[in-house]
Amino acid sequence: MTEVEDTVADAKPDFDAFEPGTVLLSGIVGSTAYGLAGPGSDVDRLGMFAAPTLTLLGLHTPRDSHVTTHPDVTFHEAAKLARLALGGNPTASELLWLPDDLYEHRTPLGEEAISLRMAFVSAPRVHDAYLGYATAQFRKLLSRDPTWTHRKIAKHARHLMRLVNQGHELYTTGHVTIRLPDPERYLAFGESVAADPEVARPFMADAEERFATARTVLPNEPDTAAAEDWLLRVRKVFWAG
Repeated sequence: MTEVEDTVADAKPDFDAFEPGTVLLSGIVGSTAYGLAGPGSDVDRLGMFAAPTLTLLGLHTPRDSHVTTHPDVTFHEAAKLARLALGGNPTASELLWLPDDLYEHRTPLGEEAISLRMAFVSAPRVHDAYLGYATAQFRKLLSRDPTWTHRKIAKHARHLMRLVNQGHELYTTGHVTIRLPDPERYLAFGESVAADPEVARPFMADAEERFATARTVLPNEPDTAAAEDWLLRVRKVFWAG
């Protein structure tokens, strides 16, 4: 067993924070999923749970996110994950696009969400979210924060490149490849940018041009009716907890 595999095996999320049977979907995301993890990388997990419907009707509603570090685990309530995905959030949407072997827990309602993943996407929101997040990363890199280490700069640069390429893929094909086919290229780019952040400038200029000239296959608006129907099925199943 490799070091990463050993870490994955030892750090599975604890479902005790949730009502029994309410976790709908969970899996490994982040650098491990992309193929960019190194010996010191954390193993990130993302999941979705359903709050018992009756608990949503009172004055004091339950938390809609559970986040822990060491291990790094984030679980969003079904409605919150749906809203994030409808907004084009790349991190939340990732849960719906994982390769099969990276899912650790799946249920019928979780499978439905995966099958509906195209209902959550729209061209303007994918464009703004993926390219917008990458642009924000680029500005941080150019700020040359003296507290940032070489390793941190390289990590941000890798994810800048990933956001651009995955976003462009989704924008033009309607699919996202989570496990990168050429992680070495991203690692090399990260090291180059860590040595000189200006290396990222022509990449971002090209990214803006690629998006500006691309023909999208995505609709102008997400299918909120399909997302709503799915969420109402979740609420019905978990009506009494």
